[in-house]
Amino acid sequence: MNTLFVAWNELPSHAWFPIGRLTSDGNSYQFAYTAGAIVAQRQCGFKPLWSFPDWDKVYFSPELFSVFSNRLLRPSRPDYPDFLHWLNLPPSENDPLLLLARSGGQRVMDRLEVFPPEEVDKDGLCHFHFFARELQHLPQKALNRIDGLQSGDLLQPVEIEHIENGYIRRTLSLSTVDGCRVGNCPKYLLESDFLRLCQEPERVQIVVEQVNLSPAPQAFRLLCHLAVQGGGGFQPFSSSLYQPILSELAATGATIL
Repeated sequence: MNTLFVAWNELPSHAWFPIGRLTSDGNSYQFAYTAGAIVAQRQCGFKPLWSFPDWDKVYFSPELFSVFSNRLLRPSRPDYPDFLHWLNLPPSENDPLLLLARSGGQRVMDRLEVFPPEEVDKDGLCHFHFFARELQHLPQKALNRIDGLQSGDLLQPVEIEHIENGYIRRTLSLSTVDGCRVGNCPKYLLESDFLRLCQEPERVQIVVEQVNLSPAPQAFRLLCHLAVQGGGGFQPFSSSLYQPILSELAATGATIL
């Protein structure tokens, strides 16, 4: 794991933008804004993060930047082994980017999240791991159903559009095969390519990877595994919004105002 995308959620509209890339070469960490940050600024007033004040600069650090390291449990905490178990990672795993990728790096009342690019296996399958989102809005009956799910159980993505706080909101809901809603997919799976593939169910499979019962935090309750057959123009996270601002400037000759 050497690259993560960083996204920002605007409230109350729930607009979502990829705003940066966090990378590691094994010796240092780097952060650079992507073109999505400029779009977020223009559309929703996004401002540079306190740790990274300049749009067109690449930041380097021998240690993981605190804005990201603060999103992980410290290994010295007594519940750290439980944290690794909730993520379904081996007890010896200590790669900060992998831990961020699997956990999502979200914090309560925080607008940032991180996510990795797809993992492609030798058969051309693209793999994603994620936790089902917004379980706090589910009725107790649905939460009980989640607790009874088993690894390998199939889940179905359903695109939903509704009005919330006066804004049109699109979500990709997760349901069991008999129609019980058990949360939402992350917003990065609302990529148009993925929505198109949802119309080709033979190419998409979402299964339960692991259910973490209480006292696991609700945000880590339902770990899912998505496998997508690649090819056919499926290129997630390849739009200009995901490209570093510096490469966009080089391509267009533009300047950041």
